[in-house]
Amino acid sequence: MWGLTNEEFTGLMQQYQRLIYTVCLQFVHDPHTAEDLTQETFLSAFSAIDRCEPQYYKAWLVRVAANKCKDHLKSAWVRRVEAPGDDALPEPRGAPPGDAADPADQLTSQAGAEELETLVRNLREPYGQIAVLYFLQHKDTAEIATLVHRPPATVSSQLWRAKLLLRQQINERRLKE
Repeated sequence: MWGLTNEEFTGLMQQYQRLIYTVCLQFVHDPHTAEDLTQETFLSAFSAIDRCEPQYYKAWLVRVAANKCKDHLKSAWVRRVEAPGDDALPEPRGAPPGDAADPADQLTSQAGAEELETLVRNLREPYGQIAVLYFLQHKDTAEIATLVHRPPATVSSQLWRAKLLLRQQINERRLKE
C-alpha cells in the first residue's frame, strides 16, 4: 500500500534514528542494549512499513520501539539477571579513603549509640524509616521491604542513600571537631 524503496527507508532511518535510540535508552538505561533495540525496531519496521500511513511513521516507529523495549524487559534473560546489592555499589566520588566502613559502625566507634540514634532518627523521609528499621531495629532489607510495602530493590536503594547521608553527616561532624 505505502511501500518504501530501500533508499526511502534508509532516509527514514536516518531521520528517526536518534529519536528511536533515545526512546530505547529511556526504557533500558544501557547504551549498548538501546543500540540493539534500535536496530531491532528498524528491522521490524522494514518488514511492516507498508501497513502504516506516511504521516504516522514517527509515532508508529516510537510505538514499535517502546514495544520492543517492553518485550526485552519482560524477557526471562533480563529478569534472571540479579541487580547488585548496596555492597556492590561504588563509594561516592571524593569519599576519603577508609570511609568505606558502615556508617553505623563508624559513628558508634567515634561517638556512641545515642548520637547514632539521633542521626538516624533525624534523616528525612523516605530514608528515615528505612534507616531506623535497619540500623536501630537490625532488620534486613527483605524484612524492611515487607514492613514498608516497597520492593526490595527500592529499599536497598533508599538504604544506600541513607548510608550516604549518614556518611556525610559523620564527615561534617569530624570537620567541626
